[in-house]
Amino acid sequence: MDLAYTPEEDVFRGELREWLAKTLPLLPPKPSPDDWPARRAYDLGWQRMLYDAGYAGLNWPLDAGGQGASPTRQLIFLEETERAGAPYVGANFVGLLHAGPTIAAEGSAAQRARWLPPILRGEAVWCQGFSEPDAGSDLASLRTRASRDGDTYVVNGSKIWTSHAEVADWCELLVRTDPDAPKHRGITWLALPMDAPGVTVRPLRTLAGSAEFAEVFLDEVRVPVGNRVGAENDGWRVTMVTLAFERGTAFVGEVVACRRVLAQLAHTARGNGCWDDPVVRRRLGRLNAEFRALWRLTQWNVSEAETTAGGVPGVGGSVFKLRYSHARQELYDAAAEVLGADALDLGQPWVLERLSALSYTIAAGTSQIQKNIVAERILGLPRGR
Repeated sequence: MDLAYTPEEDVFRGELREWLAKTLPLLPPKPSPDDWPARRAYDLGWQRMLYDAGYAGLNWPLDAGGQGASPTRQLIFLEETERAGAPYVGANFVGLLHAGPTIAAEGSAAQRARWLPPILRGEAVWCQGFSEPDAGSDLASLRTRASRDGDTYVVNGSKIWTSHAEVADWCELLVRTDPDAPKHRGITWLALPMDAPGVTVRPLRTLAGSAEFAEVFLDEVRVPVGNRVGAENDGWRVTMVTLAFERGTAFVGEVVACRRVLAQLAHTARGNGCWDDPVVRRRLGRLNAEFRALWRLTQWNVSEAETTAGGVPGVGGSVFKLRYSHARQELYDAAAEVLGADALDLGQPWVLERLSALSYTIAAGTSQIQKNIVAERILGLPRGR
């Protein structure tokens, strides 16, 4: 891939910077981290501003309501919005980064027209109903059952770690439609309306005190067959598309954010004397090289996705996810070393981020799962027994 920017891309960057400089001061104050209805409104308000300015769905296909922009323009957009301190996708990260791209790649024309415009316009929030109490890393062991009853599925079961379920309008839901089939072949991908009768959401409080996760209980919930994306019992393949987006391109903005945090960390170290320690300097220097390499890998993954049908990232996303998860933890461990006693203050945003970083080797596929994918699909090693 060519990493040099064209004159047209430089113009795009300049116009985006100008728009951000004019728009960001108009944003209302950020709501309390624990007020998820207010955070939903704030995040959707920002999404609407992006939509009105022509920046929503920048890299989504034209037939999905997006701008059909090149991967390079998408990366420029993420760089500039992060550097300017603009809001990220927030409460609707599932809709914008996972469910939306999956529907764009796998959904029918009617499904794309129904679900994608509200995501881009900032009118709907999605959550992800994949993991279960006994089916986390081994996702194919899920037990939530959907029985066909005419033109509807009747769903019973439960999901866990469902981000922002309490403020979501829709859920990308995995269900078992054929209990007698091999576990990877009896799964179906459904779009569940969260206000359907029989859906109960119970928030879960995290170590940091926030409640962005939830348990979701499904009791005789009726979902129209028309809400199925892909064929019945073909949900595992559709899920691999979702997970490819989740691992391959969904963390792009976070790499930029980590590079910004690293720069702030170096500034803090210079101010409090930690910079005089050669071990600290070496550690921060290695992290700088690490995140520069991850950014290049991100560019490669996004460019590779552009060449595939539906823009689906390849298995290189697992390479990125594996290394990024650990690099993020190392970054915030370094932050704790530089901050000293302040690293115990939950009022410090870096402290909360450090606690959050602990989950990254689990979320979106554990590091052990990513190692298996790299070993089998990239290195060609035999499957483990």
